[in-house]
Amino acid sequence: MELTELRARLDAVNYLVDDGLATALFLAQAVGQPLLLEGEPGVGKTSAAKALAAALDAPFIRLQCYEGIAASEALYEWNYPHQLLSIRAAEVGGDTIGQNDLFSEDFLLDRPLLKAVRQRDGRRPVLLIDEIDRADDEFEALLFEFLAEAAVTIPELGTFTASTPPIVILTSNRSRELHDALKRRCYYHWIEYPSVERAAQIVRRNIPSGSTTLIDAATSFVSRNRGLDLDKPPGLAEAIDWVSALHALGVTEMERDLGIATLGAVAKSPDDLATLAEAFRAEAEVA
Repeated sequence: MELTELRARLDAVNYLVDDGLATALFLAQAVGQPLLLEGEPGVGKTSAAKALAAALDAPFIRLQCYEGIAASEALYEWNYPHQLLSIRAAEVGGDTIGQNDLFSEDFLLDRPLLKAVRQRDGRRPVLLIDEIDRADDEFEALLFEFLAEAAVTIPELGTFTASTPPIVILTSNRSRELHDALKRRCYYHWIEYPSVERAAQIVRRNIPSGSTTLIDAATSFVSRNRGLDLDKPPGLAEAIDWVSALHALGVTEMERDLGIATLGAVAKSPDDLATLAEAFRAEAEVA
């Protein structure tokens, strides 16, 4: 597949990309190196992985990271209830069941990383490791073997290696610095906030029946006021949510009262809500 074809496929699933992101996604599937996407919240990092899977008609596997996530939730775990039932059934039948029988593939539960390695339908999956910066340092270290070799080692069974490496995309909001060892294993791309024009195009793709006038006004307001002293500057996702809310209320042109009433789609704290509402009123008075 050529780069131009991938861009066309992404466009067909309503995901618009610039040259840099298009190249990064192309290399993720062409070279097989994991792709680390960073950027401010709401710029479309998670959506990029979903869109790539849709564009390639590939299975999509997601591992959502969070503080305290355990290896068993990412790699694999044993089906302990099934093991216990097997032990009891063997006892009732007068048989014995050994440790090698209990720790076999019959009792193995695939979690996202092992599932990606052992994809069984012949299709190459897209694995999203979302918000890796929320996990701790130890969890990062668990990923090194997988990222470098597309492999998962299970002490009782050995190492499982993917016949074809999955397409791996990691995302980070930079809430903490990631290990250099993880970064070295990845191709890196930073997603910028889109321009006002591109933001409007993306919102239109997500809300095709929305008013062009409303979309232009909402995306312009979000872009202009992102630089205010805000706890959480709004991203493209918030602009989409805001237009969705206004469109659901039947709004076709930005209105002062409903615009302010729906700013909860954009602001995510009381202080941000007050700051953006003040900015909205000031712009409305000038207009």
